[in-house]
Amino acid sequence: MCGAQTGGPDASTIKPGETTIQGQVTRDGEPVTGYVRLLDSTGEFTAEVPTSATGQFRFYAAEGTWTLRALVPGGTADRTVVAQKGGLAEVAIAV
Repeated sequence: MCGAQTGGPDASTIKPGETTIQGQVTRDGEPVTGYVRLLDSTGEFTAEVPTSATGQFRFYAAEGTWTLRALVPGGTADRTVVAQKGGLAEVAIAV
């Protein structure tokens, strides 16, 4: 994801027809590196990805309600997102 645009990875690289959740993790407006976990509607762990050097992340997931949990040095933050089938959900996570 190096070189991705501010606000999320470059949307032109999204797989057509895939349900995509992507965004950026920041602290005080600056990108933060760490990990983002994808939890299902029951809170069950589904996946985890490292953020890029610019705090960006991307998941390909099923449609539904998900929780994103940012895990970065010195803090965590959760955000709920509803992913639509074949759609793109952009999420900003401030820690």
